[in-house]
Amino acid sequence: MATVSAKVYEHHKKADGTYNVKICVYHKGIRKYIDTTHFVVRKQLTKNFKIKDCFIADIVEQQLRKYRNTISDLEEKLDHFSAEALRDFLRDMDEEVDFVKFCDEHIKGLKEVGRIKSAENFNVVRNSLVDYFKTDSFSINQIHYTMLLSYERFLKSERTMTRTNQFGKPVTTTVKGVSNSAVHNYMRDLRTLFNAARNRYNEEDIGIFRIKHYPFKKYKIGSPPPRTKDRNNSLEEVLAIRDCATKSGSRAELAKELYMLSFYLCGTNAVDFYQLGGQNIRNGRLEYNRSKTAESRKDNAFISIKIVDKARPLLEKYIGKLTERYSTIGCLNKALSKGMEQICRQIGLSGVTFYWARHTFANTARNDCRMSKDDVALALNHVDEGNRTTDIYIAKDWKIVDDVQSKVMEKLKEIEAIRVDLGIVGIVIG
Repeated sequence: MATVSAKVYEHHKKADGTYNVKICVYHKGIRKYIDTTHFVVRKQLTKNFKIKDCFIADIVEQQLRKYRNTISDLEEKLDHFSAEALRDFLRDMDEEVDFVKFCDEHIKGLKEVGRIKSAENFNVVRNSLVDYFKTDSFSINQIHYTMLLSYERFLKSERTMTRTNQFGKPVTTTVKGVSNSAVHNYMRDLRTLFNAARNRYNEEDIGIFRIKHYPFKKYKIGSPPPRTKDRNNSLEEVLAIRDCATKSGSRAELAKELYMLSFYLCGTNAVDFYQLGGQNIRNGRLEYNRSKTAESRKDNAFISIKIVDKARPLLEKYIGKLTERYSTIGCLNKALSKGMEQICRQIGLSGVTFYWARHTFANTARNDCRMSKDDVALALNHVDEGNRTTDIYIAKDWKIVDDVQSKVMEKLKEIEAIRVDLGIVGIVIG
């Protein structure tokens, strides 16, 4: 049976002459300690360092009785606790979970294992919640059904927010409300964070629930809204983006060149460009694990892509250097977004983002080059949900990826040659 007792230690004397009263938790032959908010001076203690101040002693005894009652209620469940786990449970059982603190710790953990994109997505939700509550510390109990409805309206409305830029300086901006699709993503990621908190603080198998409510049982996120339009460019538009005049070192140049680099390299995502270094280039190929799905796939989402001639100088320019220019993938994404907006205004397009390069590569491979869906999926480093068992027996053949890539590059050259033959010079869209 675990026991608890009040302790004051002579060698814990502080510079101001006080001693902190500690609760000793003794379980399975091991002692762990809980700091209390109570401090005593020497005259409040006996010669054996027992508390003789009746007021302090009574308060501490009340806390001890509460702990003893809790230990008694645990009964056989107590066997599942280590001394440290029991100490933590007793210490934290009445403390509400600070959701922002949890988010910060969870996001830090994701970054440590290389899940940068997921960490950035959750950080966006974390920041928006701080904006909503107007405080950087709030209880998870404040996230409930009515709050979720209010938060949804908040996301759709125009609002002012302050963020830290890549130079560590606060920047305040006014932003428009997000789309229905973006709201779906916010709520989905918030639910994932909430579930992660429940997994951390609740021990369902032994009946311990620090987070007792679950608002997403009533609040339904549902399926994401359908896309209103295709998100791919024609090859004429790809050439217009490629040939668009941009200022050296500008965000427009960054967006243009990374868009083309993604198109040349089978739709590689920005987060992967951000994380890649020289070690990912081997024997004329770019080899890496796709960040988005590396943790969820048995093959760690590995892919090997041939570095075509057009991609080589762009790789040399950006790979291993993006982290020096941008502190986070979020900062890079913002720069890409602003850069693509500038390009769109210049060449007469609307709504094109960096990620259209991936869609455009896939669309060109399938619809223009008539490559099979399976081959296009392999080039995009997707996993075929319907053929997981088959994939166990078939080794990856990167020549298939090379073939898809080659056909798309040939189609781009073909369109470029037609434009030259027709005497088309400059940008012609629509």
